[in-house]
Amino acid sequence: MTNDPGTTSPEASADDATERLSPLDAVHRAAGAAFTDFAGWQMPVRYSSDLAEHHAVRTTSGLFDLSHMGEIALIGPGAAAALDYALAGKLSAIEIGQAKYSLLLAADGGIIDDLVVYRTGDDRYMVVANASNARVVADELRTRATGFDTIVSDESDDIALIALQGPDARAVLLEIPGFGVAGPGNDAEDFDAKLEALKYYRAFAAAFEGEPVLVARTGYTGEDGFELYIAPDRARRLWEAIVETGGPRVVPAGLASRDTLRLEAGMPLYGHELSRDILPVQAGLGRVVALSKEGDFVGRSAIEQGPAADAPVLVGLAAQGRRAARADYEVYDGEGADAARVGVVTSGALSPTLGHPVAMAFVAPDAAETGRVLYVDVRGTRVAASVVPLPFYKRTT
Repeated sequence: MTNDPGTTSPEASADDATERLSPLDAVHRAAGAAFTDFAGWQMPVRYSSDLAEHHAVRTTSGLFDLSHMGEIALIGPGAAAALDYALAGKLSAIEIGQAKYSLLLAADGGIIDDLVVYRTGDDRYMVVANASNARVVADELRTRATGFDTIVSDESDDIALIALQGPDARAVLLEIPGFGVAGPGNDAEDFDAKLEALKYYRAFAAAFEGEPVLVARTGYTGEDGFELYIAPDRARRLWEAIVETGGPRVVPAGLASRDTLRLEAGMPLYGHELSRDILPVQAGLGRVVALSKEGDFVGRSAIEQGPAADAPVLVGLAAQGRRAARADYEVYDGEGADAARVGVVTSGALSPTLGHPVAMAFVAPDAAETGRVLYVDVRGTRVAASVVPLPFYKRTT
């Protein structure tokens, strides 16, 4: 998903010459965070230990600042039709309060970005884009909305995004004072009832200490959790309330742990598993493209034609030992010097949860059979890795 964890990608160049800071920057610095530059933003990469933050999300909860993400609104009676034309999915079919994962495709079917789209009103949608592509997405949506009765507005500067992910996330949110439903009364009991009833990939309008907040049950870690969209000047108070209420159950987490979490969950990252050179079906995302929807959409003809017969496909690789594959490591069909190169790793790490190396890689179709043993060149040593289904990790509750 969209929700890029902040690792460097080919698209990760700053939109502006000036460095951008999160509205939570002072909070992160006071907590001793280390920072990384991503798409011109200074964002926390870790606070203490990548492993500790990763395990916190799997066992209790982790708190992420995602304020570098882009939010683009489409407003007006033609918004749904515009999105159906602009994106691969059928966004007109989602209900108010529902979210949907989708793709912005180029005319040749390549992936410009992966997105999450929320329907927040009868004629209002919010598109959440990866930080490195936010401006590109906004520009593309404006162009593609031409002729539709809708206004496209980039609201990224007006929204901060905080994510609380992990098995304790809902319990913590239920305990935080100051939450209520949107509208008159700001009723805390109604908020609790809505949160308890909230399904995955759904959202509702709420209030925190009287200020609007969109509460979404979405995420990019493989765990249950929530993403909270709030005005930048209210983000610090919300962050502090979560930390104060959660105590040891809430661990501030950086973008490094977010990357290993999404890898274990088999979630693609733009610039690694997704790019303009990859069609959705190659990345296992054919189901995201709604070929059944009426009318044309950008990229339809290329998607209907499909990739070349020998186009690489995305697979999971699992190995033993401690030598982990990394992005751009080459994959071979044998360990000898005469072995043929059959692919390349897109993301890889020693899995903190599983205790062994995992990776995603694009390989030739005839090398993609589950159970096939391939060999990854790890700094000059061929390491055996088996092709396995994605995801590597799936929560049980």
